[in-house]
Parts: sequence; structure tokens; C-alpha cells
Amino acid sequence: MKVLTKEQILDYHKELINRYGGSHGIRDEKLFDSALAVPFQSFGGIDFYPSTEEKAARLGYGLAANHPFHDGNKRIGAHAMLAFLCMNDIKLSYTTDELSDIFMSVASGNTEESELLDWINSHK
Repeated sequence: MKVLTKEQILDYHKELINRYGGSHGIRDEKLFDSALAVPFQSFGGIDFYPSTEEKAARLGYGLAANHPFHDGNKRIGAHAMLAFLCMNDIKLSYTTDELSDIFMSVASGNTEESELLDWINSHK
């Protein structure tokens, strides 16, 4: 399985802010690190998030819901989730509005991680 590095996500965030506007920088490094680590946690050799889709949902959810950046948390959550899926040969079919709606809902606390996973699976 291919994994996005912290540096790649920081580069994506910088590119997204440069392109669409907002403030650069990390607001809370620990929340950022948590969003990146949680999808790959395991205990006793068993992954908490065994499938690629589950890891992607947790990554996107963590980045959007943790609000680790000053700006662009929803954008980087969506972008990182999609990039991770694509890197691992999973393509989704969705409209821009559908993607925006789900991440607006995640960031506002109205959508749970399991619902984001359902969204991923329903758009394959």
C-alpha cells in the first residue's frame, strides 16, 4: 500500500492555498500528526482500519474534522483522501458539489467517519 507522507500533504496544502486562497500554516501540529497517524494504527498486528477505503476515510475525516491548519482543512482532507485512493488504484466517480457537500458536513460535525466511508464506497 502506498502512503502519503507528511511532506506531500504539506505541499498539497500549500498548493491548494496558493490556488484558492486562505492562510498558510499549521494551527496545531499535534492534530495534524494525529490525522496522519490514526489511519495506520494497529494493535497486536491487526489494523484498526484494514481496508484502503477505511484508511482513506479516516485520513480525510481526520484532516477535515481536526482542523489542524489555519485554512483549507476541508480542501486538504478531500484532496488527501482522493490522492491516497488514487495512489492505491481506487478511482471514484462524483461531482464537485457531492465532494464539497460531504466535506462541509464532515467539518461541521454533521457527518461521521463511517458515513464518509459509505460515501467512498457508493462512489466507486
